[in-house]
Amino acid sequence: MAAAQGQFSDHSDGVEGTESTERDSVPPVFRLAVDALRTARLRPEIEVDPTRPPQRLAPYAYALEAAVVDGEEDLADGRLVLLHDPDGHEGWRGTFRLVTLVRAELEPEMAADPLLPEVCWSWLTGALEARGLTYGEASGTVTRAGSHYFGGLAERLPATQIEIRASWSPREGRGGAPDTAAHLAAWCDLLCQVAGLPPSGTGGGEPAGGPGAGVVSLPQRRGPHQP
Repeated sequence: MAAAQGQFSDHSDGVEGTESTERDSVPPVFRLAVDALRTARLRPEIEVDPTRPPQRLAPYAYALEAAVVDGEEDLADGRLVLLHDPDGHEGWRGTFRLVTLVRAELEPEMAADPLLPEVCWSWLTGALEARGLTYGEASGTVTRAGSHYFGGLAERLPATQIEIRASWSPREGRGGAPDTAAHLAAWCDLLCQVAGLPPSGTGGGEPAGGPGAGVVSLPQRRGPHQP
């Protein structure tokens, strides 16, 4: 398994403070949560990089982008943002919040399933629960968008993309920091599920309760084909 290799930027040590530009003013609990992201052990198909976090969502933010890669093809991609407000946030019911966007193109048999939105949402909640994570105030949307091509693009086959936008409040552990490494690993489980990869085998990357625990499945898009 590969470890997430996020690295701090030159200007903010990897932490965006939207209300302060002084690096020393970043709360230690937020630095601890960001540093923990680097300890997550992920499947080798996943490539993770730090990216510029959004502004104005919270006093402090850190963001990662990731893709599930098969050769030169990206099967799914997404962004995970860690937000922190030392004063707390009524809507979060805590001081930390995770926000995500996950996208993937679907094959026809999956795109046509009427239960696809509900199933995709179960992939998110199931990924968190399979790793034994406690969270609250989960909310989000699942969007299915179809594209049909005309004119000079008419030779292209119709395509359907699924997009999951979600946020949740991770449980804050001892010292006030959530287990961000486990939440990152669960998020990457979601990415792999959306990409259609088969569950990972035994080892450091397997969710608690076994592969796919608590998750509803649709036909896999990738993986070995039966002869």
